[in-house]
Amino acid sequence: MIDFISVLARYQALLSEVDAWFTHCSLAAGDQIACQRGCSACCRGLFDITLLDARLLREGFEQLSQDIQQTVTAAAKQNIAGIRNSWPDFDQPYLFNSYPEEEWDLVMPEEDETPCPLLGQDGLCLVYQYRPMTCRLNGIPMVDTSGEILFDEWCSLNFSDVDPLKMQELRFHFNDIFTQEQLLFREFTQRLFGKPFNELDTVIPAAVLIDFKNLSIPEQVWKQRTT
Repeated sequence: MIDFISVLARYQALLSEVDAWFTHCSLAAGDQIACQRGCSACCRGLFDITLLDARLLREGFEQLSQDIQQTVTAAAKQNIAGIRNSWPDFDQPYLFNSYPEEEWDLVMPEEDETPCPLLGQDGLCLVYQYRPMTCRLNGIPMVDTSGEILFDEWCSLNFSDVDPLKMQELRFHFNDIFTQEQLLFREFTQRLFGKPFNELDTVIPAAVLIDFKNLSIPEQVWKQRTT
């Protein structure tokens, strides 16, 4: 069995840096940031996550009780069935990279309000410590310490009175974080497939269904690999 413990532990340490940044932003911006425990406004619809995020999320999923796992799995299968309305052959290993990127929005429409299958009835994430990178970044614009704007949107519940793009205290070393994430992803895929990939994307519902023990890459995705 392939040992992912080291890679996952280092990735969690990297994610902890992102969490620390978000906490700092919340303290610095005060009531300009509405994001808090129990708010699940962004935990809706589908969005792409990396295969590394999916593997880490799976760690949290497997720690849930059997009853909750069954409930989550049933909801996840419904989500996947919805994707198959556009992509009938969407199946293991549930990678988006087999399909043209211009089609991704068709299966991940912005107006989709379907709750994440890992969102509890109390509005809390069932696998909070294992949630993907994008879940930790959502709600605040991403401006690197260099001043480079990497993402200029934010939650409509936040920053009603100020322009966050001008707030120096919200800046973070994003370019360095994303470089480290890329290196970890390449190491992860090197261990998993024997060759490194720069990008392999899926969605949260698929993460609980992927057969990581017998994972194989579709030929068309393998040919697109960038080293």
